[in-house]
Amino acid sequence: MSRGEFTDAQWERLVGLLPPQRPARGRPNKDHRVVLNGICWVLRTGVPWREVPRERFGSWKTLSSRFYRWQEAGVWARILRQLQAEANEDGRLDWTLHYVDASVVRAHQHAAGARGTPRKGGRQKRSGAAKGASRPSSMSEPRDGAAPSSLY
Repeated sequence: MSRGEFTDAQWERLVGLLPPQRPARGRPNKDHRVVLNGICWVLRTGVPWREVPRERFGSWKTLSSRFYRWQEAGVWARILRQLQAEANEDGRLDWTLHYVDASVVRAHQHAAGARGTPRKGGRQKRSGAAKGASRPSSMSEPRDGAAPSSLY
């Protein structure tokens, strides 16, 4: 067993949550344990499916098709619920502690917009709320003699 693969004890907890091995007709099916180890290897390393070491985990097509098939069948959600329930029963989950994950990525200086420098004439642009009940600068009154555009 290589580093990062399921131990026998871990496998015994998971095997009952997986769909049954299909009976082999023609070409034999790849063992669920090998496939699950391969799927977890892809998720852990972040490599594309096609980069999976064939001699260790088998065909990348087998791994990816079984991953997506199990996703559609709700296998991953079932595994998560079961492991969470076991951890909760053993008192290994602290439900009073919560984390919220967030990322802060600064925008490039040219993508952040214009600086708040004074405009021509030394006046700063103000929003309609700062002016009181004035009309937003994007709205205008119709002018006399204006005709609809003939471009449309």
